Amino acid sequence: MPTPSHAKAQPTSLPTQGRAETPISFVQAIVAAYAARGMDPWKALRTAQIEPSLLHKPNARITATQMEVVSGAAMQELDDEGLGWFSRRLPWGSYGMLVRASLTAPNLGVALKRWGRHHGLLTQDIDVQVRVQDGVAQLDLHEVTSLGAYREFCVVSVLRNALGVACWLTDSRIPLLRTTLQFSAPAHRASYRVLFDGPTEFDAPNHSLQFDAGYLSLPVRRDEAALQRMLQRALLLTVRPYRRDRLLVEKVRHTLAQHPEHSRNAEDLAARLNLSTRTLHRQLKEEGASLQQLKDAVRRDLSIELLHRSQRPLKQIAQAAGFQNEKSFIRAFKGWTGQTPDAFRSA
Repeated sequence: MPTPSHAKAQPTSLPTQGRAETPISFVQAIVAAYAARGMDPWKALRTAQIEPSLLHKPNARITATQMEVVSGAAMQELDDEGLGWFSRRLPWGSYGMLVRASLTAPNLGVALKRWGRHHGLLTQDIDVQVRVQDGVAQLDLHEVTSLGAYREFCVVSVLRNALGVACWLTDSRIPLLRTTLQFSAPAHRASYRVLFDGPTEFDAPNHSLQFDAGYLSLPVRRDEAALQRMLQRALLLTVRPYRRDRLLVEKVRHTLAQHPEHSRNAEDLAARLNLSTRTLHRQLKEEGASLQQLKDAVRRDLSIELLHRSQRPLKQIAQAAGFQNEKSFIRAFKGWTGQTPDAFRSA
């Protein structure tokens, strides 16, 4: 699946390697952009090892690498990172400029607002904005003018580009809660399970990506040097999903604090976070944390708060903090503070 970029057309591996998941309709849209300019797409198709006969097979699929290569080649030959979507070309380097304008933002929320605002300077055919409601961030794409035959290709590409940039800026995976699209489900709707994680709703009131608003507070972790490296193969922003989830630690803390009954074993906690136990442990390790450390920190803070603010018996406090019995609570508390809970409360 393409996204506007500075990506070079030459792949580092054979384009046909990997699973063929990208619908041929997106390649057909690229070919249409060539036709509109009176140009021949043969060279780009050959570079990506896409047989022209596939263009006449509605159910055909190509690999992500093939899509990366043909998109990069087309962007350079057409000198249009919009690949024909908009009423004016987006010259080579346009989307790199958008990312550069967001590098100095203090957090992702500000960065995405800048990205959307500057996108409006490139073209007024679409409008991209971010809003937050009830703890959910929503990246909205509004069609200002008709996108015609390029509609699906444009909307999907821009949304995936914005999400890829957001993940790259924060060096974090941003799992989607939901994707909404105004157009009807295409024949290749099965491909959307690869294009967007989480459920996808067609015939929706608007085009949007929805995710936990907590990600908007993550700091921007990239600089100019990182940008230069990324631009060498920027299309990978939408080809390879991030594994690291920098918001996971805070999600685990919150869940343990609000639902201490789930702190007794990793399986229950992972299920509540919609993760496998193995993924939970791996992602926490990537963040330099462990489940046991987080459990201890949450239990300690909750225990101290209850001892300070209430006169509840130790047995009730132990239970509220997720301990199976009072004895194990006293032992753990003494290890944290060097005092027994009674001595701490008296002091």
